[in-house]
Amino acid sequence: MSASATDPRQLSIHDFTYQLPPERIAAEPLPQRDQSKLLVYQGGAIRDQRFTELPGLLPAGALLVFNDTKVVRARLFAQKPTGGVVELFCLEPVAPHRAIEPAMQQTESCVWKCLVGNGKRWKSGPVTLEFTAAGQPATLTAERQEQGEGYALIRFSWTPAHLPFAEVLRGAGHLPLPPYLNRADTDVDAVRYQTVYAAQEGAVAAPTAGLHFSEDVLARLAAQGTESVRVTLHVGAGTFQPVKAERMDGHPMHGEPISVTREALEQLLSHLLRPIVPVGTTSLRTLESLYWLGARLARQPTGPTADTLHVGQWEPYEPGEEVPVADALRALLAHLQASGSPELHATTQLLIAPGYRFRLTQGLITNFHQPESTLLLLVSALIGDDWQRVYEHALAHNYRFLSYGDSSLLLP
Repeated sequence: MSASATDPRQLSIHDFTYQLPPERIAAEPLPQRDQSKLLVYQGGAIRDQRFTELPGLLPAGALLVFNDTKVVRARLFAQKPTGGVVELFCLEPVAPHRAIEPAMQQTESCVWKCLVGNGKRWKSGPVTLEFTAAGQPATLTAERQEQGEGYALIRFSWTPAHLPFAEVLRGAGHLPLPPYLNRADTDVDAVRYQTVYAAQEGAVAAPTAGLHFSEDVLARLAAQGTESVRVTLHVGAGTFQPVKAERMDGHPMHGEPISVTREALEQLLSHLLRPIVPVGTTSLRTLESLYWLGARLARQPTGPTADTLHVGQWEPYEPGEEVPVADALRALLAHLQASGSPELHATTQLLIAPGYRFRLTQGLITNFHQPESTLLLLVSALIGDDWQRVYEHALAHNYRFLSYGDSSLLLP
């Protein structure tokens, strides 16, 4: 795809904005998950419902796709010997493991890429944090190994050394609430800033579209025969990164790890003739990334390389032979068969914006997103300029916005 007016690289984020009054940002969750409002957009028509009514609103035969990532307590408040506080926000593991799953099980010490708050006052030397793990006193020590552009490499070590890093974060860390909430995390957030189906630790932000699903809604979906499948995308801090570039070709998307089991791929393959509705933009980006991973494998009979299992930001917009969706999924299954692995592990930087053609997605359940965000670009790619009507309706009808806000079911 050459650079043109329809090329997302040429888009200005300033064309995807609206006025969001601060009082419309939901600072706290509702008392009950499933009592949020649900804006239903279907074939251009808009109506107001409650999220608890979702089971009766889905297309017949729909397959729901859930992201089962679990938010880790990635914010650490350590003390300097002088008593000053340094905030460390763990972004991604660097050593000895770069993959999130083994990094969370690492014992004794590790290195992570971190954002550092109050860093100018932290000249050198270690900072420490006392905490409790399994009822026992523990100590986390952090030392800055290297200062990068906007981040630092931090070496963590802890006692007792046998604790996995996941246990260290559970005991020492705080939930990384979105910065626009502008408040400290609470015991309520410990429950409500996780989905009820969260299972795989590794995200530093919640897949917030799933926060509305209660055990009751899930049970009613199962009772009526609605199928579902789980995928994993560990949401990175890039989800909060504002777009500062004038054109989108100047905005880098952060890579995020995805994991999908063989069984999930088989379920998706068997469902291609029926609607597939992802829960949240992260589930959608995982689904669409699967297509591009499989398409590359299908075109490359010589076998996968290190680059094969990564989706680049602009890959869908480059010229290339179109691969049928079923062939792409079969290529992924053949790759797992050949490698003897039960699960696909890859990374994605996929940016979905107007000009994108969806391969696996026929709808979306999602919250209401920030102005001038890549998530708003994705919504626009799905429902076109009607995103403006949807957001105008939500503002006029007292919907709550952003992570703890209300929901929408978008069926173009």
